[in-house]
Amino acid sequence: MGEPTRTLVLGGARSGKSAHAESRATAEPVRYIATGRRNPTDEDWQRRIAGHRASRPTHWITVETVTSLATVVSQPWEGTTIVDDLGTWLTGMLDDAQAWERPRGTIAPAVDDVVTAVAQCSSALVLVSPEVGLSVVPESSSGRLFRDELGLLNSRLAAVCDSVLLVVAGLALTLKEPPADLITAKGTV
Repeated sequence: MGEPTRTLVLGGARSGKSAHAESRATAEPVRYIATGRRNPTDEDWQRRIAGHRASRPTHWITVETVTSLATVVSQPWEGTTIVDDLGTWLTGMLDDAQAWERPRGTIAPAVDDVVTAVAQCSSALVLVSPEVGLSVVPESSSGRLFRDELGLLNSRLAAVCDSVLLVVAGLALTLKEPPADLITAKGTV
């Protein structure tokens, strides 16, 4: 069986999900879509971004974006596209829309656009997203909003992806894999 076209890699904080996603980039060239918005006043965040960037092969192309994620994913690409990560993207979109205290669904059009772009993507695509539904219900309204919105996004993406993995303690567990006769945009898998 060939590699699936679209893969969703879920996992908790520091679970190894990004490293696992990067290991799935088998088709060159690799386009790495980084969704973490730089914040010069947050030194820890700046170090995290620099560490991620330094750990990637230098020949990979990095695109930093929040607001145009769906547009970039929709652009044709001959190799592998990695999106790391959807939780950071969601946070940026909620920030931009000032949606933390607004009704759920405020950023639904942007979420719809990303899900559609993933569903229509015809090149190898690996998405990284935090799994946030395995803990207690967050105490704050904003925490519950984030957990609920990300859980819904992950569910919708899992439905349109060919393969879904959960990374726990550096180990990838297969949650969904394509059937032997799956036909993708690249042909029969």
